[in-house]
Amino acid sequence: MNREKFAWIVSMVLVIILALQIPGTLASRDEDYTFVRTLVDIHRQVASNYVESIEEDKLREGAIDGMLGQLDPFSVYIPPTRQEDFDRMLENSFRGVGIQLDQKEGGPVEVVTPIDGSPAFKAGVQAGDLILKVNNESLEGLRLPEVVKKIQGKVGTEVKLFVRHVTGQEAELKMTREDIVVPTIKGYSRKSDNTWDYYCCDDPKVAYLRLTQFTSETFDSLKPLMEKLLSEGMKGLILDLRFNPGGRLDQAIDVVDLFIDHGVIVSTRGRNRPEQVVTAKSAGTLPYFPMIVLVNEHSASAAEIVAGSLMDNKRALVVGERSYGKGSVQELIPLDNKTGELKLTVAYYYLPSGRLVHRKKDATDWGVQPQITVRMTPDQERVAMQQRWEQEIFRKPVVKSTTRSATQPATTQSVTDAQLQRAIDTIVALVVLVGDREVGDVLPKTPMPVLIPMPRTAAPATTQVAPTESAPAATAPQPSTTTAPVTIPAPADEAPTTTKTPATQQ
Repeated sequence: MNREKFAWIVSMVLVIILALQIPGTLASRDEDYTFVRTLVDIHRQVASNYVESIEEDKLREGAIDGMLGQLDPFSVYIPPTRQEDFDRMLENSFRGVGIQLDQKEGGPVEVVTPIDGSPAFKAGVQAGDLILKVNNESLEGLRLPEVVKKIQGKVGTEVKLFVRHVTGQEAELKMTREDIVVPTIKGYSRKSDNTWDYYCCDDPKVAYLRLTQFTSETFDSLKPLMEKLLSEGMKGLILDLRFNPGGRLDQAIDVVDLFIDHGVIVSTRGRNRPEQVVTAKSAGTLPYFPMIVLVNEHSASAAEIVAGSLMDNKRALVVGERSYGKGSVQELIPLDNKTGELKLTVAYYYLPSGRLVHRKKDATDWGVQPQITVRMTPDQERVAMQQRWEQEIFRKPVVKSTTRSATQPATTQSVTDAQLQRAIDTIVALVVLVGDREVGDVLPKTPMPVLIPMPRTAAPATTQVAPTESAPAATAPQPSTTTAPVTIPAPADEAPTTTKTPATQQ
């Protein structure tokens, strides 16, 4: 079929679709037809006369992207070839064995940490292991991307890793590749057995939870964990949503509903969408305890809804810096004939107070403004997140040494996370003050912003900033290695969206 005949058929099909599906007057239909005809004519001229040959797929996607480029950064077209990857981004998942890898310049590939419950974890892979062979093939001289390809493979297939443990012992470990879902809830630090220690303060017992993203697993993981902490005598909670890009709206709503028994959680309004108001239910609400939510300028979308709703409902104090300001609703619309999906912004989020979360052009007021403001420089953020990352990864097995004294004190790190430290100091004071009383006895009826001076000293480093495919955002600081083993996701869209899994996860 020649290009002219193909263009004519496309034109006729589009005209018929417009005539049947697009409401409006005859004049508007004529305008639609004119637009489609112009588009087809331009396509014909480019395909026939442009100085170099152009791939048809690129021309079509370019035309679509040009149209959506006039909208916000969150409205995008997902072609069929990218739908599977997009779905995985939504759930923060990937295919592999569940390890995060790193490689120093010219050195062997090292396991930074296995992922909880992954095939590698179950097979006995440990933090600090050196991977020497994959399926009996030596990795000597190979770079990290080449090693990644060898470890990756189809779900259900087996792979053998020959590793050298930190202790010097070598072992061949067999595991089966799976769909790996990265856990979104992290604790304060790892215990000696690499299970989570969720407490940042033992007396009184104050728990610390960091939510890295809102996926379909978040609420189902959070609820039993909270019940477990309460059974252990938890008196207060710090919920860290810094660097959280958001994710699924339903999960954000469920998380808020876990902590409040009545009141508005969030509302949405759009040009062609009726207002929808989501309210809390009393069933399943946890008992009251003092609570602080941490946010910063990289907390976005669903994270902003959780922080802002808990603040407006007088359920939690918010500490940190003003959030990112991504408060738009995206709807995933399947296109006809399985030609892809359209992710289109259809509404905005509003907090219970009526505040618009989204940062519009030239806006001076957006996002969630903490009641207690604690500013940190990019350098301080980098060092603080580096320390947090080091506390969260699996510890390497301890190698016994005859030269170290048994009484030698452990090294300590100076406090660089001013936001977390202020949250700990405040929650301890609230726990002591509140006792068994209700929140209304101690929390202010309206938010009272407090400006806390920035610490005078700053760590000598710079933060890394990188854009995502949907919106400009910051990437959290990482260890200074050839390939950073962990990436804190940048602001993403509401469900259905998320950020990509780091390439070093296998």
